[in-house]
Amino acid sequence: MPTNDARLRQLDLNLLTIFDALLREQSVTRAAEGLGVTQSAISHALNRLRDFFDDQLFVKAPEGMVPTRKAEALRAAVVDVVAAVRQRILSEAAFDPATSRRAFTLCMTDMGELVFLPPLLKQLRALAPNCRVRTLQVPSEQIEGLLAAGEADLALGSIRTAPEGLYRQRLFMHSLVTIVSARNRDVGQRLTLRQFEKMSHVVVSLAGRHGDAYDSAIEEQGIKRTVFLATPHFLTVPLLLEQEPDLIATVPLELANVFQRYGTVRVVRAPVELVPYALNQHWHPRFHHDPAVIWIRELVKRTFEGYPDHGRGR
Repeated sequence: MPTNDARLRQLDLNLLTIFDALLREQSVTRAAEGLGVTQSAISHALNRLRDFFDDQLFVKAPEGMVPTRKAEALRAAVVDVVAAVRQRILSEAAFDPATSRRAFTLCMTDMGELVFLPPLLKQLRALAPNCRVRTLQVPSEQIEGLLAAGEADLALGSIRTAPEGLYRQRLFMHSLVTIVSARNRDVGQRLTLRQFEKMSHVVVSLAGRHGDAYDSAIEEQGIKRTVFLATPHFLTVPLLLEQEPDLIATVPLELANVFQRYGTVRVVRAPVELVPYALNQHWHPRFHHDPAVIWIRELVKRTFEGYPDHGRGR
């Protein structure tokens, strides 16, 4: 029977990295893209893992490559080992953006994609031309787990219920404005309090619940409004208002500016003070010293320092 040392030599770090990627992606194609290797390399490594553990580990299903019971039992250990290597060993190595082929995964809303992605991608293509970006939109309660497992590098945006254990850095303050359909003729340049409370509102919440809405500070001022729809998607709001002109919404100024240019909505003065809210980046302590995560969060900070004031001048 082989000794533990002999068994250990059969299981190199590359195999665990691929095991970790398959647990995250549940897809040979996506795991290969994320690691910058071929699909045949992933398949070959998976066969070696199956031989080593004497288990299929991942089986094909309609939703992708689903982990077996043994793979699930190994999940925590594999994630811990890969995370420890990234944090404690790779943290001593330099990250070279000019040559790296790393894939960065960012949690953000569709509004975040509209605001963050264009200037950030411009910087990435100039400084890290071989790196790739993937975005995820997930409920806020899942973000800590994704960051802890290394399935996401950063979470960008206003996360009202972000766990205390995450690092948080403010990027800029975002203003809120109230918008109505450009076809609405019942509202002038300014809303009365009665109109504001009586009209049917569309609110945005990642959880799809009114109480978790981005503009829930309005209720904190004692305003009682009628919420007709709660949606996790910012970009559908102006389109809904265009189709249903009697609806109203309070959204970030940048979104209102974009859709105002297309003539679908117009900004009106609200009868209440709309307090700006902070846009932050969050990351997990396990990857606080990871050189690649340090680089991407410093790039994000530099890119959005002073935004949106200088952003409007681009």
